Amino acid sequence: MDSIKYILPEKDMPTSWYNIQADLPVPLPPYLHPVTKQVIGPGDLAPLFAMELIKQEVSQERFIDIPEEVQKIYRQFRPSPLYRARRLEQALDTPAHIYYKLEDVSPAGSHKPNSAIPQAYYNMKEGIKRLTTETGAGQWGSSLALACNYFDIELKVYMVKVSYNQKPYRRMMMETWGATCVPSPSPDTNSGRAALAADPNNMGSLGLAISEAVEDAMQRDDTHYTLGSVLNHVLMHQTIIGQECQKQMEMAGEYPDVVIACVGGGSNFGGIALPFVYDKLRKDTKTRVLAVEPSSCPSLTKGLYAYDYGDEAGMAPITKMFTLGSHFMPPPVHAGGLRYHGMSPIISHLHKLGIIEARAVNQLATFEAGITFARTEGIISAPETNHAIRAAIDEAIKCRETGEKKVILFNHSGHGYFDMTAYNTYLLGDLSDYEYPAEKVKEAQSFMPQV
Repeated sequence: MDSIKYILPEKDMPTSWYNIQADLPVPLPPYLHPVTKQVIGPGDLAPLFAMELIKQEVSQERFIDIPEEVQKIYRQFRPSPLYRARRLEQALDTPAHIYYKLEDVSPAGSHKPNSAIPQAYYNMKEGIKRLTTETGAGQWGSSLALACNYFDIELKVYMVKVSYNQKPYRRMMMETWGATCVPSPSPDTNSGRAALAADPNNMGSLGLAISEAVEDAMQRDDTHYTLGSVLNHVLMHQTIIGQECQKQMEMAGEYPDVVIACVGGGSNFGGIALPFVYDKLRKDTKTRVLAVEPSSCPSLTKGLYAYDYGDEAGMAPITKMFTLGSHFMPPPVHAGGLRYHGMSPIISHLHKLGIIEARAVNQLATFEAGITFARTEGIISAPETNHAIRAAIDEAIKCRETGEKKVILFNHSGHGYFDMTAYNTYLLGDLSDYEYPAEKVKEAQSFMPQV
């Protein structure tokens, strides 16, 4: 019988996260203080983050143990299944074998709890009673709300206003798990009030929402800030995805020629890709690793590789990354989780070194791919995930044209059941595409720090 899904038993779930910093051929450039522009130390980050997370951020250990308390919660939805997309292969008439890792089996419906749970846990261990965060499409905010519920922590979420309006059910999820969610820019912070004063119709950005959440956390001694993507420790927590995939691909008797994931800040891409990057660096495998971003917010493919602020107000650490400028206001595409001006330092570093590839795709093409996937595999995918599906389909079509039998693996990072308004707009023929706003990017990059 031809297998469709590959399920690891709980006993085979990884018990440690993989830290790629141990294997980078060139070390990461250091973080800089947003005011002094000097290299920051743990003491500079302590007002914002749990100390264990700060240690993980700079650790050079290859593997870091997952606490048993975190493993117990992981086991509610991990290991997640790996699927062979046989019906999609048949529809595309391709010799390629397509696999996808189904991360939307978590209670929050995406990969984000893989980092939300340990972040809430480490803050709880330090006695922190309140957290703040930002969220784009709401997958991170809902995941952290779930995690804070487990550990009895109060949470306030600043949700990018365009997504707050587009995705009300994500807000309802957060509130069901006990969090408070407000649209960003909000009247609750100096950053938000300034943005609203400049433009009362400001629809927000992740950079601005980060500014609000950081400002909120810095004003209270009982509060820490958490980030759902970009940072090293966040990507490390997500590597449980790729480690499981390695074992499941062994079960399938194959190894991927191409590993694909959508990318905004880097969390789900890093999660599936970094264990396979380890194989490239240490075992000399030839797998291509492809990050797929929106053409309207193409930090990897059209951004500058430079030091820039992680947020609009310049309160977060300055990082070396591919960036469109911290003042860049992305167009209101439905893939709200990919509307970030910059890119993870690790992903940026790997791209600069030529170890990973990047591709930008437009909104209409991603929804076309999502419809194809829904009508073959039966799963309605998040707008962010549709970017990975688009690239996987394109790679499979190339195989059809060349006759090559390649193995394609992509991360199905989240479901789209709260995105049906976007699908309806597409099906009615009313969905817009957005051009790369080159002039706005040029203006936004003029605010980059001089270091």
